[in-house]
Amino acid sequence: MKLGQHAATFYGVISILLWSTMVGLIRNVSENFGPVGGAALVYTTGTIVLMVVMGLPKISLYPKRYLFWGSLLFISYEICFVLALGLANNRQQAIELGMVNYLWPSFTIALAVFFNRQRFTVLLSIGLVLAFSGLLWVISGDQPISFDAIINNIKSNPLCYLLAFIGAILWSFYSNVTKRISGGHNGMVLFFMMTSLGLWGLYLFEEPTVFNVTFNSVSLLILASIATGGANALWTLAVIKGNVAFLGTLSYFTPVISTAFSSILLSTALTLGFWQGVLMVTIGSITCYIATRQYSNKKHIN
Repeated sequence: MKLGQHAATFYGVISILLWSTMVGLIRNVSENFGPVGGAALVYTTGTIVLMVVMGLPKISLYPKRYLFWGSLLFISYEICFVLALGLANNRQQAIELGMVNYLWPSFTIALAVFFNRQRFTVLLSIGLVLAFSGLLWVISGDQPISFDAIINNIKSNPLCYLLAFIGAILWSFYSNVTKRISGGHNGMVLFFMMTSLGLWGLYLFEEPTVFNVTFNSVSLLILASIATGGANALWTLAVIKGNVAFLGTLSYFTPVISTAFSSILLSTALTLGFWQGVLMVTIGSITCYIATRQYSNKKHIN
């Protein structure tokens, strides 16, 4: 049975919803199995989910550049992302770090402009400033936005904020680079497998962590694995046969959806200021997208 465009697009919507639960679910898993051990378990189980849905990877067909750069960027990003969430001081900070991660749409567009040698327009600059300002608004916490408040918040856990920020940059490179060098191949199963191996390697050097194995913790682990692996599998189907323009636009609302899910999953009440920052990041990303679309339309007309 062939997959129609509407069905594929629906799968894409589901994948965005699954992605939006990852911050809350991964943080929950890390609280039960440790930051590194929990992440390793999530990606190991996620690899199994992907293998069932997508099959074994045909590595011999992949371009060598894609194998090297694709795996390096993907694995580095995933490890930065999950460790930032797992090592956060508390659940509130984990949600903040999730927002740092969601700078990647703006970074991806800015990088695409650079790679495509497009002009850096005023509208694009406004979008980037809006997104970054929204992030600063979020990081300032419950205090009025100020340089001191932001610095003090970052100083409370500088490693996690650095990991989340580097992760956003890495994913923007992954999104731009792999499209150019993949040759139409999808290495998601291989990348997940290598990520889980990398995390288990880190686990060997960590102090032994006691796993809190209960029905609730195992259920959350399974849900996190399905969300992580399933989102990637469904998204792959969606971008091949679905309405990519619609899904791309919808994905810019992920920060809002993710924050809502995270607040529920982590039982954390968020302030009005936090939500204002989330909306600024989202509007900034959409503004960046509109800026690039306007440039493409003008280029097409000319």
